[in-house]
Amino acid sequence: MTTIPLFDLNYGVEEEKAVLETLRSKWISIGPKNQELEEKFSSLLGVRYAVALSNCTAALHLALKILDIGDNDEVIVPSLTFVATVNAVRYVNAIPVFADIRSSQDLTIAPKLIEQAISDRTKAIIVMHYAGFPCAMDHVMNIAAKHNLKVVEDACHGPLSEYKGQKLGTIGDIGCFSFFSNKNISTGEGGVLVTSDEDYQARVKLLRSHGMTSLSYDRSKGHSTLYDVVALGYNYRLDDIRAALGIVQLERLKGDLKQRSKVRHWYIDRLSGMDELTIPFVNHAEFVSNYIFPVVLNNSDYRRRDAIRLSLQNKGIQTSVHYPAVHRFSIYSDCAADLPNTDYVTDNLISLPMFSNLKKDDVNYICSELKKECREPT
Repeated sequence: MTTIPLFDLNYGVEEEKAVLETLRSKWISIGPKNQELEEKFSSLLGVRYAVALSNCTAALHLALKILDIGDNDEVIVPSLTFVATVNAVRYVNAIPVFADIRSSQDLTIAPKLIEQAISDRTKAIIVMHYAGFPCAMDHVMNIAAKHNLKVVEDACHGPLSEYKGQKLGTIGDIGCFSFFSNKNISTGEGGVLVTSDEDYQARVKLLRSHGMTSLSYDRSKGHSTLYDVVALGYNYRLDDIRAALGIVQLERLKGDLKQRSKVRHWYIDRLSGMDELTIPFVNHAEFVSNYIFPVVLNNSDYRRRDAIRLSLQNKGIQTSVHYPAVHRFSIYSDCAADLPNTDYVTDNLISLPMFSNLKKDDVNYICSELKKECREPT
């Protein structure tokens, strides 16, 4: 039986060499590889500062901390996202306020619904660039300026994705990226926060390491011998082993994304015109990362979706659902939200395999089997 995974790690001997080199350097905690990764990442995005962190959740948390979001402040968020986007709001004792997505064709947060959700307590907006496709950032930034709100971009799906020539993560006040194992840049765990604000960068670097005024690597090189603790910080450091992996992954990124674009077009060629499903963002023309390839079943429900996924699994095709709606989780039962588009999509979305070395024959097989399942009578 054909076995096609949802994701395949894009690693080679270069990653092995990078890890070995770091081990042999005898410096494996935060140090020179972190600095190199930060410099290369900021240069790649054309943003002034990048701060490497233990994961994107830490980046989201620190973003809200340094924007001074706190007790009982409201932050407008999407529900069609990984739960970490919303958990970060709770970490600072603020209140998440959910806004719906635009449609089955556009799975990003709807600007008009953001504006409707604003209250006297609203302090910030978190947008999530779903699958690497940009939110309507002109509208979002206009709303933020009108109401004096901060904007955090959850760009974990979108390294090098663009919106009107700007890289995602560089448009709002702060951008957050993920290096989780199945992301476009993979280090197992890890992430980065980007900003062009010098004060934000300084505060993030302080808070990621217990609020200490110097790191052990600084002291080992004689740059300082003592340190003070000037803020209640966290252990959100990225180690140099993972940073070394991230440097190699950055070098692979453009080639990887170029090939993912080809895979997306293979899917679109095979699935376009089907009455049974919608391909989100099908006519999007700007460069995107294509982190995942979602389709949404039409005139369906979660039972039919789950049955189709099971049938595809039995035919050797792994799929997923990105994502269960956050507002439906028990922990957010107190955050009432009427989100009809999100509800429909989360019940009827299927994430198909997407990775740079996926073969055209495999895409043809996936599409052929999906078409059969979609056209089976219910």
